[in-house]
Amino acid sequence: MAKEKTFVKEITPQSEDFSRWYIDVIRKADLMDYAPVRGCIVFKPDGYELWEACQRELDQRFKATGHRNAYFPLFIPESFFEKEKEHVEGFNPELPWVTEAGGEKLEERLAVRPTSETIIGHMYSQWIQSYRDLPVLINQWANVVRWEKRTLPFLRTSEFLWQEGHTAHATEEEARAETMRMLDVYTDFVETVLAIPVYRGQKTPLEKFAGAVDTFSIEAMMKDGKALQAGTSHYLGQNFARSFNIQFLDRDNTLKYAYTTSWGMSTRILGALIMVHGDDRGLVLPPRIAPTQVMIIPIGPQKERERVVQHAHDLLRRLAASGLRVRIDDREDLSPGWKFNEYEMRGIPVRLEVGPRDLDAGQVVLVRRDTAEKLPVAEGDLMQRLPALLDEIQRNLYDMALAFRRENEHEAESLETLCDIIQNQRGFVLAGWCGDDACEKAIKEACGATSRNIPFDPPRTFDRCVVCGRPAEHSVWYAKAY
Repeated sequence: MAKEKTFVKEITPQSEDFSRWYIDVIRKADLMDYAPVRGCIVFKPDGYELWEACQRELDQRFKATGHRNAYFPLFIPESFFEKEKEHVEGFNPELPWVTEAGGEKLEERLAVRPTSETIIGHMYSQWIQSYRDLPVLINQWANVVRWEKRTLPFLRTSEFLWQEGHTAHATEEEARAETMRMLDVYTDFVETVLAIPVYRGQKTPLEKFAGAVDTFSIEAMMKDGKALQAGTSHYLGQNFARSFNIQFLDRDNTLKYAYTTSWGMSTRILGALIMVHGDDRGLVLPPRIAPTQVMIIPIGPQKERERVVQHAHDLLRRLAASGLRVRIDDREDLSPGWKFNEYEMRGIPVRLEVGPRDLDAGQVVLVRRDTAEKLPVAEGDLMQRLPALLDEIQRNLYDMALAFRRENEHEAESLETLCDIIQNQRGFVLAGWCGDDACEKAIKEACGATSRNIPFDPPRTFDRCVVCGRPAEHSVWYAKAY
């Protein structure tokens, strides 16, 4: 027990310092390490397995909606960015440039990919000639580089991993439908797999993607009340098509510009996963995303060890054959108490304990990570009970996150009230907005809150703008954000 208490004390409580808690957890859970390059991290196996799980879940959804994977170059000619002025202005502060290679200065600078709209737009202009070539539905799994001034592992790093979808369509209607379809895909993944409730809505003009006509996002609330943009889907209209001459001969034999979209989700979603569900004991992983769903730990005296371990391995084979992701820790040099604490800290949804008394009674003991509840289960019921228990945990984690979110939703009729909530409480604040950029900027200057999105289904509407008092055109969620 002494080891267990000492180990837990190495994680700073959330209530004491949430940022420190976050760093403690990702380091103790062995998810990452700091790289020698400023702002970059190394994904260790436990962290990368989580990203692989996200990839599998998303990739099957992309392919089910007709998208195919491709890969485009990491280096992008400077002239490509110059073709879309708003786009380059949006990314220029974060762009790293390659100016020399092979000992010689390059004739044209090459940007290290911050996003791929430009180079993909160039290639689409070569590939698309006729309406018969449309739609083009392509996704790319890649790394991107944005030279961030302030970094935080997973949430904001100079290099990160992501997927970026890029599609081209014959009509505005098709492109807008694609934009919303992919927002729905992200919502389904984040809510049903990661168990994170999100706010769906449209970004304000100040917050939309550089070069987009409209940007839509899903926003999640972390346990410190801050916002994290979990995914975005952009309707680009014909902006990039005109810049890169993506034209096609339509059915009426006229040459037209295509309508394009882009959408992306990155490894910052791992930061959301940690911050939404984690507690003072460490990670809490939803069963649907957890690389290991069940950890088997044999317990008991040395004289009974052979019998117990043999039975535990038999359980391992049976559970694995049923499709569960299960592992066993039968190391002799570590106490059961240390193992209990270790796998709680790593967020494994269920611990399965089996000892001599359990064998004699024909049962095992299941321990839930989310509630710490111990459940004796007859072995004859295990194959049915364990999958049902994992489903219960998945639902409970979503319900707890939703309850927390609802407890920390606020409304404001005045700028004074909005700032008081932002500075002295935690969470999101819903307020009226007239649509003027100046009023949005005033909120950020007054209390550091940014608009998160204009929700599709706001819990209420407002008559007046929270800043200027003019008639409100929208209800907007505001929050401090990562």
